[in-house]
Amino acid sequence: MSSLLYDRAQNAARFVRSKYPTDIRIAAVLGSGLGAFADELENAVRIDYRDIPDFAESTIEGHAGRLVLGEFEGIPLAVMQGRFHFYEGHTLEQITFPMRVFGALGVKRVILTNAAGGINTSFPPGSLMLITDHINFMGANVLRGPNDERFGLRFTDMSEVYSAEYRDIVLDEAKKQGFKMETGVYIAVSGPSYESPAEIRAFRTLGADAVGMSTVPEAIVARHQGMKVLGISVITNMAAGVSNQKINHEEVIEVGNRVRGQFISLLKGVIPKLG
Repeated sequence: MSSLLYDRAQNAARFVRSKYPTDIRIAAVLGSGLGAFADELENAVRIDYRDIPDFAESTIEGHAGRLVLGEFEGIPLAVMQGRFHFYEGHTLEQITFPMRVFGALGVKRVILTNAAGGINTSFPPGSLMLITDHINFMGANVLRGPNDERFGLRFTDMSEVYSAEYRDIVLDEAKKQGFKMETGVYIAVSGPSYESPAEIRAFRTLGADAVGMSTVPEAIVARHQGMKVLGISVITNMAAGVSNQKINHEEVIEVGNRVRGQFISLLKGVIPKLG
């Protein structure tokens, strides 16, 4: 991690500020099929990723590839409609570059969302799962390499990646809205192939409740910079071997669209309490 990364993050942050000069309180990353929340923002400014210096481009269906800046109930937000993935061929530094930019913008609160496969058999497709912890099974750590102290400490504490305070807020809000919020451990793999049944059995033994191909590098970088993190998975399908059904990305998008209303309602209830 070189000083060049710090300079590039500062440069991209200056560009974002030139489009939206208000101090951003919360940043959110919206996973596959979940980008509709960005439409709830008022006075919104939309920037295509390709226009932001050093941002990669999202190539996956269900990821619009835009940064939306605006207010919700008076709280300035930066919302990513889609993310970059390791399996697309980007480096871990590239896929977490937006977190570096949010850090340069002074953001202290981050919401990370994703579409995930259900390993826990009691979580049917369409469930919302609050991430309590994660397992990094991507084969690499995003903080590997030289450390720039301006970002954070060399050895980042990961004993509470996902804020216990934020988890309590989400659980209270879900109860208030009258639905059950599942809680569990998210395991991240590199992809892009879906996991084999044998891998899913191994992951269940390790204590994972859901599996996906994102989020963990972003969470690590957010914590490296001292940000508080909230993580939410939408269980869009049962993982391989849990059911007899084949897995496809179209199903992921379809289920994401189906739970969109509940997901947006939860975020709308939670964000004012975080901000």
